[in-house]
Amino acid sequence: MNNKRLVTLVTIFILLFSLAGCSGQPAGNEAQQEQNQDKGQSAKTSLVYNLGPQPRTIDPATCDEVYGFTVIDNVFEGLARYDKKGNPEPGMAESWETSGDGLTWTFHLRDAKWSDGKPVTAKDFEYSWKRALAPDTASPYAYQLYYIKNAKAYNEGKADASEVGVKAIDDKTLQVTLESPTLYFLTIVSLPISYPVREDIIKEHPEDWTNNPQTYIGNGPFKMTEWVNNDSFTFVKNENYWDAQNVKLENLTFTLMTDENTALSAFKSGEVDYIDIVPPLEIPNLRDEGLLNTVLTMNTTMIEFNTTKKPLDDPRVRKALSLAIDRKTIVENITKGGEKAAGGLVAYGFPDAEQGKDFREVGGDYYPVDRADVETAKKLLAEAGYPDGKGFPKLTYIFNDRSTNKEIAQALQQMWKQNLGIDVELKTEEWQVFVQDVISGNYEMTRMGWQAEYVDPIAMLELFTTGSPNNDPRWSNKEYDELIKTAKTSTDQRARMEALHKAEDIIMEEMPIAPIFYSVKQNVVKPGLKDYIVLPNNGVVLFRNAYWEN
Repeated sequence: MNNKRLVTLVTIFILLFSLAGCSGQPAGNEAQQEQNQDKGQSAKTSLVYNLGPQPRTIDPATCDEVYGFTVIDNVFEGLARYDKKGNPEPGMAESWETSGDGLTWTFHLRDAKWSDGKPVTAKDFEYSWKRALAPDTASPYAYQLYYIKNAKAYNEGKADASEVGVKAIDDKTLQVTLESPTLYFLTIVSLPISYPVREDIIKEHPEDWTNNPQTYIGNGPFKMTEWVNNDSFTFVKNENYWDAQNVKLENLTFTLMTDENTALSAFKSGEVDYIDIVPPLEIPNLRDEGLLNTVLTMNTTMIEFNTTKKPLDDPRVRKALSLAIDRKTIVENITKGGEKAAGGLVAYGFPDAEQGKDFREVGGDYYPVDRADVETAKKLLAEAGYPDGKGFPKLTYIFNDRSTNKEIAQALQQMWKQNLGIDVELKTEEWQVFVQDVISGNYEMTRMGWQAEYVDPIAMLELFTTGSPNNDPRWSNKEYDELIKTAKTSTDQRARMEALHKAEDIIMEEMPIAPIFYSVKQNVVKPGLKDYIVLPNNGVVLFRNAYWEN
């Protein structure tokens, strides 16, 4: 990372990813294109991207889904931002340094403005971070700021905001004091939870500031001009962005289509330039046409078991349900997009202690990924008191409304019936209802996809610590919590990775989640689109430098 003291060590620590850009073809009004070409201008300066479901929130402090993050990451910017290769580079901060003990980071802000022309100051960051940590905000990702001194105590109501280790020294200088040296802290200040928001606007419009383009003021490359509920977002280039000279798109639209076939039809008709939800049956044709670009992301699609519900409070039942799944059949016959059958919680792509080694490869698979282990699954279910499924209650598996999710659910239902002799009811829910049911614990089994927010295995493993807002299974294990704590506070990379491998051993033994596959991002883009960025950790698409090639 670009840090005066930690650059070498952190560069080794962070795995470098080449982010996807692919070529494409301009679409739109031909007469206008010809007119622009006659003027020597780019033929197309607008882009329509299908986001998918409407986000539940686009507040950087409370968002917890990739759809919302995609909006946020194109409207806001943190102290650091991701470059084309996926590494943090200067964003709102043009430089920074650390103290000799690694506990104090000092960030020096550049001359930057909000989209309404007001200057971005260090005070904006101090306010925003403390707002995200405030107990009343109920931020699901507040824990990502726990590296800061007294941040956890404040979030838990055990300390005052004034005790949190973030302070604006002056308008251009932000000083951050950490609980312990954190090698990857620069990745934390690149996350949405650390983006600045406007105190004056939020105080005047505390409940609905994100709903109105007039109050949704950002400091990033684009600014929102319209939001049509359940239809689309519209953005224009933010002329006040510090790097506006490198923002080539003048207009950006996010449509909100959730059905893969509908989105593909819109793409083929020219209404949409870029989609990343694709009907599995169409993948071979799109690949042959040169329109498909596949990116393996650090995203694990899994089943979450509500461990507070009987009989799912018994790890033998959870393991039986997991081992009865034929993951190879799902990725080869249903998803068909290059997904990898998952043999553990942490996906491929995360660095291990030894340079060049991958955490997943070092950890290996915890069960067969090329078949169901029916014998062991049946034995475990019998030990739990349900031989051949006798007496097993009917459970309900919920999932959000996408056709692929339905096909996977039906395959799981059949596998559990055939391999364990149990009946499972399927229930489809609209996205926002689905997410609320999962968050509130109103489910027994559910489909969920989790992506890493930064390139370290702890980004996945810390989700399931006791009390984590993202611990949907409501699972708790003290040894697991201690191992995650060790990995967070140690500056010895080998000790960190050893602790994280042991933590994964525990969660895969108790199985509050059943990984199914490691996801991919299927990008279908019209030829000619260049320099868009797909973040490999979470699949968010950045259009900061995107442009259409003539």
